[in-house]
Amino acid sequence: MCGIGVHETTTPVELPNPMRKSLPQQHVTSRLNDVLHEIHKDISADLPAARLAAIAAFSEHHFHRVFAEYMGETVHRYIARIRLEQAANQLMFDQSATVSEVALACGFKSLSSFSRAFKLQMGSSPGEWRSRSHTDAQLQTEFLQVPEIARGYQNIANRALPQPVICEVPSRLMAYIRHHGYDRSIAHTWQKLDLWRFENGLHTQGQFALLHSNPCLVPLKDCRYVACVEIHKTPLQRSVINVLRLPGGIHARFHLAGVYGEFIPYLSRILQEWVPHSGLRVRTTPIWVAYNKNQFTDSQHEFDLELYIPIGS
Repeated sequence: MCGIGVHETTTPVELPNPMRKSLPQQHVTSRLNDVLHEIHKDISADLPAARLAAIAAFSEHHFHRVFAEYMGETVHRYIARIRLEQAANQLMFDQSATVSEVALACGFKSLSSFSRAFKLQMGSSPGEWRSRSHTDAQLQTEFLQVPEIARGYQNIANRALPQPVICEVPSRLMAYIRHHGYDRSIAHTWQKLDLWRFENGLHTQGQFALLHSNPCLVPLKDCRYVACVEIHKTPLQRSVINVLRLPGGIHARFHLAGVYGEFIPYLSRILQEWVPHSGLRVRTTPIWVAYNKNQFTDSQHEFDLELYIPIGS
């Protein structure tokens, strides 16, 4: 779901035995999570493989090998796909920006390379995509194949969207677990995170989530969700848990409440209806939520949350 960036996985591909012997798989996963956070933190940034390899504490050659083993694609392909998803969002959301400005904002060095890559992935040129993106019904039909979400969409279709509050928020240190896909199995990720929190004597009740994917563009099975709890110092040991710093800055904050199937339709409507007409620019840092009530852990599957969209003028 968004700044809105792009595929992360909670269950890494098994490494060949020699590689597992040289370094515990848990450590490799932890190091690659640091790399994924660096990529998703701001996909407009320069992301050379040498710098990412240094973050993972691997040689560049070994880093390429390990990344492809875990993620199922090369690091260059992964970054390009994330940037193209972000560009597709920006073309939908920001009608005032030129195609060249969108390309540069999403990390592409030239308009020609961006246009070729975009058409290859999206099936149309950036200009064609922009001209049809607000009227193409296919943009929102994928998630409506899920009965709960289809009912949720009908429930909220005629409700007025809440008015956002423009606010500035501080950055936060978070412990997190990534989840690949958006469905009820996210509850298991929250159980793992809560177990870690209790085992480490952390009594914070705050629950947050980063939404890297736009469900209008990305099938729910491929959406990227990051479950987070706020912490005040980096743990001495990391296992399935990694640490990130949630970017601060100016955001549009929406208060939303409902039941499980209604959240994706709310998010979709805000991205398709409010953002393009707001006169504001969505930044390339992630969209995130702060839960008062979490639909994945609540016994009635209800949510009450604040949705934060990073914006600029």
